[in-house]
Amino acid sequence: MFETFSSNLIITIADILNLCLTAYMWIIIVASLISWVSPDPYNPIVRFLYRVTEPVLGPIRRMIGYRLGPIDISPLIVILVIIFIQRFLIISLVEIAYKIK
Repeated sequence: MFETFSSNLIITIADILNLCLTAYMWIIIVASLISWVSPDPYNPIVRFLYRVTEPVLGPIRRMIGYRLGPIDISPLIVILVIIFIQRFLIISLVEIAYKIK
């Protein structure tokens, strides 16, 4: 009984984490696309996107800088990290949950 509960809990946590990572990946994509058109910085959507993405993108920009000239590759790096987490961590959590059952 406890094994089934633990297994279902781990699978649910993995699903929620996967959903959050996918949503954040789309937020980064939208923020990157909007940054190409020089949006109004006072727009509430632009402010939200900046507040949500800058804590993650800012440190990466400081670490790698703008090595490709005007091209900012920090969103690409974050998206690749998200995909890695989804493929490695989420799948590992689900496999652990099925082994518990």
